[in-house]
Amino acid sequence: MAQYCQNENIPAHFYCTKNTDTEIENFGISEIKNDKIVEYLDGACVIGTTAWGFSREELNKQFDYLFIDEAGQVSVANLIAMSQSAHNLVLMGDQMQLGQPAQGTHPGDSGLSILDYLLKDHPTIEPNRGIFLDTTYRMHSKVNEFISQAIYEGKLNSHKSNDLQVIQVPDAYKGVLNKEAGVVFIPVEHEGNTQASDEEVQAIQHAVNELLGRIYTDKEGNKKPITLDDILFVAPYNFQVTKLKSALGENAKLGSVDKFQGQEAPIVFFSLCASDANDSPRGMDFLFDKSRLNVANSRAQSLAIVVGNPNLMNSNTSNIKQQKLVNVFCQLMAYAQNSKG
Repeated sequence: MAQYCQNENIPAHFYCTKNTDTEIENFGISEIKNDKIVEYLDGACVIGTTAWGFSREELNKQFDYLFIDEAGQVSVANLIAMSQSAHNLVLMGDQMQLGQPAQGTHPGDSGLSILDYLLKDHPTIEPNRGIFLDTTYRMHSKVNEFISQAIYEGKLNSHKSNDLQVIQVPDAYKGVLNKEAGVVFIPVEHEGNTQASDEEVQAIQHAVNELLGRIYTDKEGNKKPITLDDILFVAPYNFQVTKLKSALGENAKLGSVDKFQGQEAPIVFFSLCASDANDSPRGMDFLFDKSRLNVANSRAQSLAIVVGNPNLMNSNTSNIKQQKLVNVFCQLMAYAQNSKG
């Protein structure tokens, strides 16, 4: 914002509560603490701070609107504390992505995110309660089609410019990575793996070697050879992340699902690791969690590549919730097999 105002010659004053970047000094941004915010309200258009800052007593009813970004990660308890500072609240976020890790125990529903509390089990908001932003500007339509149907009730659309994002398939290529864009499932059968799989690491290495050097076209029409910098490698467990790092090198972009929320790349690999969902750490509810499958695959601009044991679809379930989770995984496998890239 400071850079934008400077570029557009817009008179503005900027402050922050902590100097975390050299650009802060370059733009002449001054430091103030949360307990001093009340002294800077006159003439201000926008104030931004943390939940703790807006919960201060002296800020009671000082703002016309309070915008809560990433509301899917804000608990009901924190929202109540912040809400005293404003006359109106605007909640923005997606409860179908990862929530904030629980830091403590909260009574009743107060530990839920405000979006989970309001929407319950509905993946999208009803028109009479809010606005569903129904267009993604990241995913090619062949990736978005699965995400939309499996996660967002078929209501999420891909902007037409996204379909310019493609990865050229070499002439006469006959392997599994035969799509310019879309979802690919690479089946790797194995037994006894819980939170890491050497078999999947080897399959990913082989797939990466096939992808490196292919020509990627972005939505502006720019073309470039695929490098490791264009690929994200995601796994549910850190043990698998460590094995992938050892195999692919320090330059590979590796991490858990939580690390990559909000990021994007032309290609995303998602390694499921486990041989049996029931034996995996934290169980089936974690491995097949819809939010994790959503975040991992929706990072992809062109190709979402899921590597896993196909026998996971035969996992034993003990309740309807688990049956629904396995069903989403089966949807992914079926979509990857039947869709054309």
